[in-house]
Amino acid sequence: MSERPLEKPKKQRQVLPAEMRVDALVGAAADLFIERGIDATTVDDIVNRAGVAKGTFYHYFATKTEVVHTLRDRFSADYLSRVASAMEACPEGDHTARLRAWIRGAVATYLANFQLHDVVFHDFTHERRRSEEKDAILDQLASVLQDGQRAGAWQVPDARGVAIILFHGMHGLVDDAIAAGQRGPEPLCDLLEDMFLRMLNA
Repeated sequence: MSERPLEKPKKQRQVLPAEMRVDALVGAAADLFIERGIDATTVDDIVNRAGVAKGTFYHYFATKTEVVHTLRDRFSADYLSRVASAMEACPEGDHTARLRAWIRGAVATYLANFQLHDVVFHDFTHERRRSEEKDAILDQLASVLQDGQRAGAWQVPDARGVAIILFHGMHGLVDDAIAAGQRGPEPLCDLLEDMFLRMLNA
C-alpha cells in the first residue's frame, strides 16, 4: 500500500484590519502621487503598490479624487497636531513662547511634508480662496493671538486678519527657501519670530 503524498498546507490569506488597509492604500497613493503626479497615477498603480485587491480600493474610495481629499485631510490634521504639541510644551501663560512654538512647529511641519502638500493642494485656485483646511490653521493661530491679547502680551485689531498675515508670511518665506534648496528651519524661524514679535510689539 503506497503512502499518500503529504498535502502542502494551504496558505492562509492575511486579512488586515480596515484601518490598516486604508492606511496602505493612502500611503501608496501618497508615494505615487509624489513620484508621478496625480494624473499619471492609476487606481491599478495604487492597489499594486499597496498589495491589495482592486475591489478593496473601491470598498473604501469611489474615485481617486477621494484619496486626494483623504490625504488633504490627513495633512491638515497632522499639521495642526504637530503645532499644537509644540505649543502645549510651553509654560502656561507664556504667550510669546506659544507664538514662537507655533512658528517653529508650522515651519518644521511644512518643510517635512512640502512634497505631499504640493500634490494634494495643487488644485487650489483663486476661485477657491477659502478652504476648511486653511481655516482650521488660521483658527488655531488666531486663538493664540486672542489669548495673548487677553493677557496683555500684545494688541491686535483683528485676530483673524493678523493670523492671515502671519500665516501667509510664514508660507511665502518657506516656499522661497524650498525653491532655493534650503531645508534648514532655524534661519527661517529666527527671522519669522523677530519680524512677527516686532509687528505685535510683544
